[in-house]
Amino acid sequence: MSDRNTRTTAQEAKTMAGNGALSGAVIAVAGAGGPAGRAALIRLAEAGATVVAADNDPERLAEAVDAARYASGGATVTGEPVDLLDLESTREWAMHIEKEFGRVDGLVHLVGGWRGSETFIKTSLDDWDFLELLLIRTVQHTSLAFSEALQRSERGRYVLISAAGATKPTAGNAAYAAAKAAAEAWTLAMADFFRKAGGAEGPTSAAAILVVKALVHDAMRAERPNAKFAGFTDVKELAEAIADVWNKPAAEVNGKRLWLTEKP
Repeated sequence: MSDRNTRTTAQEAKTMAGNGALSGAVIAVAGAGGPAGRAALIRLAEAGATVVAADNDPERLAEAVDAARYASGGATVTGEPVDLLDLESTREWAMHIEKEFGRVDGLVHLVGGWRGSETFIKTSLDDWDFLELLLIRTVQHTSLAFSEALQRSERGRYVLISAAGATKPTAGNAAYAAAKAAAEAWTLAMADFFRKAGGAEGPTSAAAILVVKALVHDAMRAERPNAKFAGFTDVKELAEAIADVWNKPAAEVNGKRLWLTEKP
């Protein structure tokens, strides 16, 4: 298939999605440079959204943005290196998006990281210090920076990606599971903010949690062709689930854990 036909097909798909829940939406994606981020950028752009990506790795971010632009037939996808461990930098990012595009309709939080141990006794608290920054502090910063703009939107969504281990921790994953559980609790508190702001008529914005066992992508399968990855969620399936959060009423997803794998 020629490059021209590839772009035409992508543009036609975007046009067909033009009346969907994401048509014209402005969505920020934090931690966009990894495989899950790339898949999310592509899916959101193809659905008609303007996508503003952030990552702490400029080269990886640029590659993800270029891939999304190409796959979506030239949709508006921009990237900006942001230090999400700095609250003021994160707030400046949120304000810049709202100033440039007039609103913010979503924040997808894909910042990840993992450290574990062989046994509970061998757990290193250095792992906790590392994960607390990546998995909790970044959630605190993005939620505080974007919450008011999302509430002003008629379709605001904050989407956190979490892990089944937060519900049923294992001995070797104490630090990781505890950090994920804390991030979920923080997100649920944000959901309560949206609920109260909506009053008697219910929330117009929502904070939702997508729960996976773990993620898998094509490169992982290529490296381990005999692995089954049982219960894992493909990053493309995750991207579809992220986009689907906008297809549901705010009250239906606000404060909910939406499971993409079997509950433990």
